[in-house]
Amino acid sequence: MASAETGGDKYRSFMDGEGEKNTMWRHGVPPNFDVVNKLFEEERTKEWAEGSVEEKVQRLLKTWEMEMFHKLRPEDQKSVHSQGFTSSTNGMKPLTRKEWTAIGGYNAFLATKLPLEHRIYDPDTETFDSGMETFLTAFPRGFAIEVLDVYCDGPPRVAFKFRHWGYMEGPFKGHPPHGQRVELFGVCIFHVDEEMKVEKAEYFYERGNFLASFLSAPASAPTAASTSGCPVMRGN
Repeated sequence: MASAETGGDKYRSFMDGEGEKNTMWRHGVPPNFDVVNKLFEEERTKEWAEGSVEEKVQRLLKTWEMEMFHKLRPEDQKSVHSQGFTSSTNGMKPLTRKEWTAIGGYNAFLATKLPLEHRIYDPDTETFDSGMETFLTAFPRGFAIEVLDVYCDGPPRVAFKFRHWGYMEGPFKGHPPHGQRVELFGVCIFHVDEEMKVEKAEYFYERGNFLASFLSAPASAPTAASTSGCPVMRGN
């Protein structure tokens, strides 16, 4: 698993220290997660003991996201396998690291085959920067993530259920903020090598319900059973 010994952030590894002195960061410096960490700590539904399987998987997930979004060079991404990495969403075409980095994580995660007229958010017309700006604007306190359950915890697979959430306190694509929580539940499978570096990431979640939450305030707080919509592990 990614080690916590590098410091810099309570929940993510490989952000500072001697090993990062030559790292090329997207914005020139390591990102600061203080605001989203506060949201995470206030509203997480699970608090995993340090060193537990769940805590290690959660750290791997957060570290992987941080490195893929913020580290420009593959050689600086210590949680990602150096060769052949791919990522896919809901069984769609896997993206290479180069493709993923070019379009950005939000656009990769929100990939769709829907006709243009039915797209609340169109990842095909967004760039890395515009996608980031859209969601940073909608979620000024960030988009927190937690691991809810772990199904497999080591090579060749790490499989887990996750929850992603934020508060729509800014506009989203012309839709005014409603101030309510927007969240989604899904399942991810990391295919890893013996060093626990991610070779392939497979995400499964209900895209439509998530995006529809931006159009009007949710009637009530959704539950895992009602919103996961996972084509692989529905109901888990």
